[in-house]
Amino acid sequence: MDDLAAGDPSHIGPFRLLGRLGAGGMGRVYLGRSAGGRVAAVKLVREEYAHRDQFRARFAREVTAARQVDSQWTARVLDADARAEIPWVATAYVAGPSLQDVVERDFGPLPEPSLPVLGHRLALALADIHSAGLVHRDLKPSHVLLTLWGPRVIDFGITGALDASAGPGVVVGSPGFMSPEQLRGEPVTPAGDVFCLGVVLAYAATGRMAFGRPDDGLASMMLRVAHEEPDLVGVPAQLLPVVRACLHKDPARRPTPGQLAEHLAYGSAGDFWLPREVQLQVARHDAVLRNSGLPAGHRRQQYLPPVPEDEYRPDPPPPPPAAYRPAPGPPRPPRPQKRRRRTGALLLALALVALVATWLVVRYVT
Repeated sequence: MDDLAAGDPSHIGPFRLLGRLGAGGMGRVYLGRSAGGRVAAVKLVREEYAHRDQFRARFAREVTAARQVDSQWTARVLDADARAEIPWVATAYVAGPSLQDVVERDFGPLPEPSLPVLGHRLALALADIHSAGLVHRDLKPSHVLLTLWGPRVIDFGITGALDASAGPGVVVGSPGFMSPEQLRGEPVTPAGDVFCLGVVLAYAATGRMAFGRPDDGLASMMLRVAHEEPDLVGVPAQLLPVVRACLHKDPARRPTPGQLAEHLAYGSAGDFWLPREVQLQVARHDAVLRNSGLPAGHRRQQYLPPVPEDEYRPDPPPPPPAAYRPAPGPPRPPRPQKRRRRTGALLLALALVALVATWLVVRYVT
């Protein structure tokens, strides 16, 4: 997060701004905190769009629909104002780095066990977004935030407002993460989001864009998206059929998000879906940003996530030696039973001998 710059507002709606989270084609994103302590990502659209009546009308409709999305795997829309001098929208703050930052800067491609969990959760998020009558239109690694419990999809629905006001012949989206029909300027459908999901999964598995980078030539990359097969070298064999199905050129041949979620359900179990290094990064990211703008006495202690025993937990130290206690003496052994029986027999024999001797004395003496 960067500090607020000169010219940045101090407040947007009910949110006091604490810093800049980033910027994109739609506008700038700030970290804000409400008077009640709720942390939000507040997006202020670019001023040039604020003067387009068509943009404002579509923005209001898209935000209204986005507020109906109730999904565990998306960032919930908290508030918005399409009539403000500069329209804005606030979503629940997701404490975690983007998939793009993790793969390109901090860690590299995700390990194989993490990939089906990622795909399963993203499919569920798309299903919920589509159920609200929205199409994301711009699903890409920077719009997927990673948390300890799973990914979260952000910025859904907002791109549609820009797309509606861009004018004929203008394609709105992110090169390398658009479907063939989107590149051709055709109407965008939920199947287009499924194509983007396939590109995101391939990127998470390999660290590469399936159709090349825009730096290699935007025109050639767009040609590959429309007509050539993707580069899927490095995608795990178990995931490869799913990614190929998502990247089918024909939208009607792609699976639905519901079908994808069902197929990837084997990745839905388990809490430790990220490698330990990424878990720690997510926890520190959470601690730093959630403490922003708070007095020192109100700051939360940094939370470090639990570590799964079977893979990441170090060997525990040996237990300390017990306190010294003198050992008790050996117990007295019990008296053998055979010895007691022998003693009784001897006494009985002596008694008989004494009885016979007394009888003889009495008989012969008297």
